[in-house]
Amino acid sequence: MGNASLQELIDSYFEHPAPGLRNSIISKSMPLIRSIIGKINRPDQPLTQREDLESAGISGLFQALESYDCTKNIQFNTFAYYRIRGSVIDYLRKIDQLPRKQRKNYGQVQEIIQRKSQQLGRMPSEDEIALEMDMTLDEYHQLLTYVQQRNALSLDNTFDEDSGNYYEVHADPDSVAPDSNMEKNEVTETLKRKIGQLEERDRLILTLYYYEEMTMSEIALLLELSEARISQIVGKLLIQLKSDLMGEEVFQNA
Repeated sequence: MGNASLQELIDSYFEHPAPGLRNSIISKSMPLIRSIIGKINRPDQPLTQREDLESAGISGLFQALESYDCTKNIQFNTFAYYRIRGSVIDYLRKIDQLPRKQRKNYGQVQEIIQRKSQQLGRMPSEDEIALEMDMTLDEYHQLLTYVQQRNALSLDNTFDEDSGNYYEVHADPDSVAPDSNMEKNEVTETLKRKIGQLEERDRLILTLYYYEEMTMSEIALLLELSEARISQIVGKLLIQLKSDLMGEEVFQNA
């Protein structure tokens, strides 16, 4: 079974569960787990070493293995992706909380972006936002890095200002909501339109990170910027997009 694909291993495991197959599934899934971890800009703490996060990812893999239904026409790696990612994010949430002061600042940045955009007829610069926040530019950049770290992976989530966490919302796969596909398409199209209105470099960074699944370090190398700067730019764009999207009718009615 050494050359078998992950899906072939999964199919064999559900026909004849065996410890050997389970171990092979773990080994075959490690590139996926490491890819997911590589996209998370983890905080610098002793409990966020690669081995710790891989253990959290494997835990998510086990959850996926227990709940996967091989009779449905869904590839296991697609099904497992969200369980693995969710497990890693949950682990990070347990050991690292966004300080209350940073949560307050996050809300202020959103308000300033909306207000200054209306006053200036354009997006305010980072210097202008930092000045309004009574922050140094370095302090503002640190806030943007916090935003990017807590957002972790997905644009399709909401921020809980009371807890300081981003919570990803995934529909129950066994439930079907009326007009759910229509609403999802509307949200997707609105998001695409907003991204399309960004400056070329910002649009490229989001595309490479979210859709081409490149890591921060890979994007930094490609664009000849520091990894920290890419993290700050992504954080800024997330705040900007979320501020823009909240004014859209499709999000107000959601």
